[in-house]
Amino acid sequence: MRILFIASNRIGDAVLSTGILGGLMERYPGAEFWVACGPLAVDVFKHAPGVSRIIVMRKEKHAGHWRKLLKSVIFRRFEAVVDLRGSATAWTVFAKKRHILKPDHTAHRVAHNAGVVGMVPPPAPRVWPGAEMRARARVTIPDGIRVLAIGPTAAWRWKMWPVERFAELARRLTASGGPLEGAHLLVTGGPGEQEKCLPVLEVVPPARRIDLIGAGIDETAACFERISLYVGNDSGLMHLAAAAGAPTIGLFGPTADAIYAPWGPKSVTVRVPRSLEEIKAEEGENFLSSGRNFMEDLAVETVCEAAAALLAKPAASSNNAAPNPERNPA
Repeated sequence: MRILFIASNRIGDAVLSTGILGGLMERYPGAEFWVACGPLAVDVFKHAPGVSRIIVMRKEKHAGHWRKLLKSVIFRRFEAVVDLRGSATAWTVFAKKRHILKPDHTAHRVAHNAGVVGMVPPPAPRVWPGAEMRARARVTIPDGIRVLAIGPTAAWRWKMWPVERFAELARRLTASGGPLEGAHLLVTGGPGEQEKCLPVLEVVPPARRIDLIGAGIDETAACFERISLYVGNDSGLMHLAAAAGAPTIGLFGPTADAIYAPWGPKSVTVRVPRSLEEIKAEEGENFLSSGRNFMEDLAVETVCEAAAALLAKPAASSNNAAPNPERNPA
């Protein structure tokens, strides 16, 4: 039995689709899964159980990437095709069942995805970093070490809280008397973002720094399974932390937290004082053309209070233990 799963090009959307991919593995035990995704998302899926092939869709002119996908699957038969990109591809392959995402700009992406395949309640996103990366993570973050993880970057500059505020937040949380006093500081970011992240990494002495800037998705996910708290902008790394089961705080301003908030019982959203709808109503639909960074409206104290509150919850204090193999199978 073979299932074709067409996922996103973007890391964040790919992570948010892992819940239903895992649910499909339970619905079709023993099935062989083919995943089609963008090159950045490959590491999200490459260690997932049941995934036997990943078709990398590098964007090409004149929809060339879609033609290559079709060439890879057109002579195969599938039990089902799940198309989370809402393309016409699902109608061109041999499949008994077709599940095609339709636009919905109100539902959270996890719930939206789950509705496509009729999964209620929506299964939570998960991570599959693989045994090798989990072993490496145990060396990077030994048992008993508390770790504050910070993700100060994002793919879009309007999503980014000022880096000096992330640095101040890390300083307050790890200082004497802080909720993560003396904790190690893990900083994440994409390849080439070292300079942007350096002011945060330098908050603690070198012996307490964990530099994962530019690390692979699988290594980062394995480390996220062992951290005490993650705080970051609306980004793929934020979704990865939540999927790994880490207590996660996502910072939002000019983007839709109703659709892209971090998902899970240990996840919370902290946004600027105004909702996205209020910003649009008061500043106009083209509010970003002003050049103003609306993330500057978010105070360090607000995020610090949210972190202390989240860490005080019993469910948020159980990280840096062995991962639950049922929730996050290797």
